[in-house]
Amino acid sequence: MRSVVQEDYLGCSVACVAFLCEENYQSAKRKYFRGLGDAGKTGFYCRDIVKALARAGKRCQCKYVKRKRRWKDGTIVFVRRDKKYPKGHYLVKTARGWMDPWINFSVERPLKEKARSGFRKRLPGKAIYSIFPKE
Repeated sequence: MRSVVQEDYLGCSVACVAFLCEENYQSAKRKYFRGLGDAGKTGFYCRDIVKALARAGKRCQCKYVKRKRRWKDGTIVFVRRDKKYPKGHYLVKTARGWMDPWINFSVERPLKEKARSGFRKRLPGKAIYSIFPKE
């Protein structure tokens, strides 16, 4: 599966859901995130992502991450806010590594300057929330 680029400043969660549902960004935003928030202004909370995934037919849950762990493929992780990611960032664990919807992000580079997505070997920060399938 190809990585999905976020098309809104705070749309990393939409791109992660689009990746898991094997759809494009705009389709996932329209189908699963309607009425849940604004990818351009406020972003989405974990509960919004769980609702969006439920609309896609995927039963998931969200938990606070207390310690380091091994992640299962298909888990969405929220990385804590810091200097690199002032609003935090969502990524998806895959067999290829972490799907990052804006891999070339920097505070100085706005989204309009061609955001790119890709895969990373490691998380770029400390995970504080995880969204994963219910068993």
